Amino acid sequence: MNTDALIVLDIGKTNVKLALIDAQGRMLAEQRRPNTIVTSGPYPHHDVEGIWDWMLSTCRTFAQQADVSAIVPVTHGATAALVDDAGLVLPVLDYEAALPGVDYDDLRPPYSETYSPDLPIGLNLGRQLVWLAQRFPEDFARTKHILMYPQYWAWRLSGVATSEATSLGCHTDLWNPLRQEYSSLVSRMGWEKLLPPLAPPSAVLGTIRPEVAVATGLRAHCQVLSGIHDSNASLVRYLGKGDARTVLSTGTWMIAAAFGAPLEHLREDADMLANTNALGQPVACMRFMGGREFGTLAGEHPQTCSLEDIERLIAQGTLALPCFAESGGPFAGTAGRIVGQVPQDARERYALATLYCVLMTDYCLSELQAAGPLAVEGSFTANPWFGPMLSALRPQQPVTYSDDASGTLCGGWMLRYPDATPPAGDTAIAPLAPQGLFEYRQRWLAAVP
Repeated sequence: MNTDALIVLDIGKTNVKLALIDAQGRMLAEQRRPNTIVTSGPYPHHDVEGIWDWMLSTCRTFAQQADVSAIVPVTHGATAALVDDAGLVLPVLDYEAALPGVDYDDLRPPYSETYSPDLPIGLNLGRQLVWLAQRFPEDFARTKHILMYPQYWAWRLSGVATSEATSLGCHTDLWNPLRQEYSSLVSRMGWEKLLPPLAPPSAVLGTIRPEVAVATGLRAHCQVLSGIHDSNASLVRYLGKGDARTVLSTGTWMIAAAFGAPLEHLREDADMLANTNALGQPVACMRFMGGREFGTLAGEHPQTCSLEDIERLIAQGTLALPCFAESGGPFAGTAGRIVGQVPQDARERYALATLYCVLMTDYCLSELQAAGPLAVEGSFTANPWFGPMLSALRPQQPVTYSDDASGTLCGGWMLRYPDATPPAGDTAIAPLAPQGLFEYRQRWLAAVP
């Protein structure tokens, strides 16, 4: 067995994936499990022990299929782990948990410094950390490192603690994207000593701990990379191209990243932000919780619709108006509602959910002043109508689908093999405008808050 391969640990908000990918970018194996939230204990938190045990077991299977030379963690944002030498000092807080009584508003830096909008619940990581420090002062005082979530897994695998800019720059209030340095919140709270040295996402931190090698069967020389925020992993294959372009990462969150879009047009009240990419550059972004909202509208048992289903909903004027998730987006805090005749079956619900997500995406791209080719990554590439309708509404932005359904996996792979060409190409998506689509968009825009 001499096939060189990489394991990508991909922790999304909904699912956890472990992928075995060889040096040519071919998927050798993949396993997944739900990313469950534990509701017992002091507050809702991530089941890191469940993920850890599952990962070790799955890695043992993967170790029998290839010579795994490296592991790279890729995770969702707005999450951090507080650790000492023995492990977690507090459970890893779920960013959708309520933070009652937190005294934070006077502490957070202005939007002009961080381009991190003021978000609900725990979506600003700074608010989570302040709440933990205020609510659990003795435990917080034992903290040796504040680790962003990808770097927590890298530390647990290798024993080396680092910080990394793509996760720090993900609406945390901790990062100044223009200066590419910590924000004033970090010094105000005295957290500089708790944040380990910065490292790029591709940095090799060392090899796996001996006990990890024993538990997994991976060879002792298996390296651990620092890791990256998942939406930024989807951008890696597009970095350094030089042209204005837009990448739409789809999943639980729909995140549009517009290379070259002006930061000065970003608006805090619309959940627009500047993320930091893997090269340490600010990128104008806007997002909404599209996958979550699609699931709410489509129901528990979604059934793919036909073009006729879409045209029937358009003709009868049924509108889904934002928003159908409580977390973030340009219409956060506004209760979603359906105007007109309610969908009658699963196919019509799927049609309405698709129309809603297409129109929300189009709205965000326009507000962002996104330009150039539009590459769509992630789960919505499986929707047969999403890309064609989006392409029809945005003729100035040619739409392509990545042949890799998970841009996060490709991005993680490219951190290990930066000079390689991704095996997955791009498929051009021809525009398709159901009858009445453009008039439907105008009615929808006139009706949104």
